[in-house]
Amino acid sequence: MHYTAKTVVAAALSLALSAGAAVSADVTLRLSNWLPPSHPVVKDIMQPWAEQVKEATEGRVEVQILDAPLGPPPAHFDLVSSGAADIGFSAHSYTPGRFTLTEIGELPFLTPSSLANSLALWKVWQEMLADKNEHAGVKVLALFGHGPGHLFTTNREVSPLSELKGAKIRVAGAVTDQLVQGLDMVSVQAPSSESYELLSNGIADGIVFPYESVPFFKLDGLVKHGLRVPGGLYNVSFFMVMNQARFDSLSEEDRAAIDKVSGEALVRMAGEAWDAADAAGLTALEGKVEFHDATAEETAEIEADAKAIYDRVRKGYDAKGVDFDAALAMFREEMDKAAP
Repeated sequence: MHYTAKTVVAAALSLALSAGAAVSADVTLRLSNWLPPSHPVVKDIMQPWAEQVKEATEGRVEVQILDAPLGPPPAHFDLVSSGAADIGFSAHSYTPGRFTLTEIGELPFLTPSSLANSLALWKVWQEMLADKNEHAGVKVLALFGHGPGHLFTTNREVSPLSELKGAKIRVAGAVTDQLVQGLDMVSVQAPSSESYELLSNGIADGIVFPYESVPFFKLDGLVKHGLRVPGGLYNVSFFMVMNQARFDSLSEEDRAAIDKVSGEALVRMAGEAWDAADAAGLTALEGKVEFHDATAEETAEIEADAKAIYDRVRKGYDAKGVDFDAALAMFREEMDKAAP
């Protein structure tokens, strides 16, 4: 058989293009991430989900987790809604006053586990909150919360509660801000990434965190005391979202594939991952932190403080025409269903 140079080049080019098509995705979605690669949200939620998207779309869609964020944590919702990033993750509480309805997942005494809280938040949002458009401009991939949040201090005793009066506590968002101020402490608003600096330099006397975050941010050598109540002192609700126009631009087949691995499936994976990280975090704190489980009297005092938080969240629901009592009842019911 006779081959011309042109034929050989054409054949080689055809093979190269075929090989490239086999390994290259048709669409690459950029996920802006502001957490370290070792954080459970990245390695146990984002990365597995990205792999699931690739598999579900048979390689047509690939999620690229960026090495550096496109902006600070509070900017990530707008980065996604504007199209600067295709996908993003952050905490609702980083932009106080903007997301009033998801605060139901952050209330004191309501979190037996991340999984139960996350599934309950997702169900209530789907049934009662989604049509209020607090997440306008994005495709909501998942909403979830971390495990029960506790109070950790460096040198301050946590019992009786009067020992905490005037203590400076790093908080994140309206719920924890109101909680610590109601108990006569001083709130210090700062991102979690600044926790070590705040505590090591004495700028703050303590912090509110789930178990996982204390050793992750290397605070287990700084904090000595921990205060716990059943269901946690608070929670933080998170969103993982995609630019709506970008999602709509995908083929119907790929949209369906992404939906299959998102929503409740992603919420469940997030909850299970955070619970596993909390279990490991608690183990790491053994022998380093002296935990005090609030007495009945102390719990009653914290509950009295928390009533003002519930009342404030109720007003936010009233302002948007949502029955808070019905939402709270559904939230509790869904948590009970999710309990082991």
